[in-house]
Amino acid sequence: MAVIVASSTGLSVTANATSADQVTGTYQFLNFTLGSEVALSARSSATGMNLSLTINGQTIINDQAVPCFGTSGALSMVDHLITDGISVPPNARCELKFRNTTGGTLTVDFKLEAEAYTE
Repeated sequence: MAVIVASSTGLSVTANATSADQVTGTYQFLNFTLGSEVALSARSSATGMNLSLTINGQTIINDQAVPCFGTSGALSMVDHLITDGISVPPNARCELKFRNTTGGTLTVDFKLEAEAYTE
């Protein structure tokens, strides 16, 4: 069963700014004994939102555009999937940041989840 590492609805990022790291608290370090797999879904309010995902200091996604955008309906792990199946070693640190490349404020909905490996 997957756990939600970080999520938000309507994270606001001002013009030409980068958000703070969105993975804080309990799951900042993925303390699963055998490691885990992570999946990320995201949807921005308009084009111009980029994201960066780093795991254990290794860049997985480096300032790439969020390809899904819109303002109605719910975020779907299927329809708005950015990446999944990323293997993560035990005690790995996750960092997720969003960057607005436009001249106006944008919002983003996202969910980062991890599923622990079992024997």
